[in-house]
Amino acid sequence: MSKIAVIKTGGKQYLVQEGALLKVEKLLIEGDKVEFDNVLLVADASGESMDIGKPKTKSLVAAKLVKQGRAKKILVVHYKAKVRHHKKYGHRQPFTEVKIGSIN
Repeated sequence: MSKIAVIKTGGKQYLVQEGALLKVEKLLIEGDKVEFDNVLLVADASGESMDIGKPKTKSLVAAKLVKQGRAKKILVVHYKAKVRHHKKYGHRQPFTEVKIGSIN
């Protein structure tokens, strides 16, 4: 029976399950293994048994690094009418893509 978990990383919470691909904020890691220890909830896929953390559980979510990259460019434009002022720049947010392995 597969498990699901809610993990917290990069200031955001993600609902994950075993075998899922997930894009998170850039992680500074060495090697290709990642462990998320800030697990807020662990449950069966059916929802029969559940472990809710106060604020977090003692479980670990193991993941494997797939790739690190940067997202598509977002253009930001500042414009003020009648004063001939405009500024345009782009931003590419870095990310880390991981594949969830096991939920313990």
